[in-house]
Amino acid sequence: MPSSVKIQWLDQPEDHDYPAAQSFLSLIYDDQKSRQFVTALKAASVTQFKAKDIFRASGLALLGKDNFHVAKDLEKLRAGLQISPLLLVRDSSRGRLVIADGYHRLCAVYCFDEDALIPCKIA
Repeated sequence: MPSSVKIQWLDQPEDHDYPAAQSFLSLIYDDQKSRQFVTALKAASVTQFKAKDIFRASGLALLGKDNFHVAKDLEKLRAGLQISPLLLVRDSSRGRLVIADGYHRLCAVYCFDEDALIPCKIA
């Protein structure tokens, strides 16, 4: 059920989101592949997907409101602060979507509205 909180999004991911994405991706892929993904993410246009669809495609579990980082993002949303779009990677070899950056933001938004449209860049 949609909430009365209006989620405010930045037009583009913040500069620090890309190194965070590369750090995470380097745990899954070799350095060259993780750099290629980040380069593709930087060049990608922002698009939108529903929160529930991102979760389904990723296969990840929803973190609760008591998670420290989710709670911090919930505070930002309640305060009307803008949050950064997600950075996503399609991993066709695993048949899953990888949330390279923004997992906690996604969980926070989902707490308010599972049908919320989430701005993302996807490679």
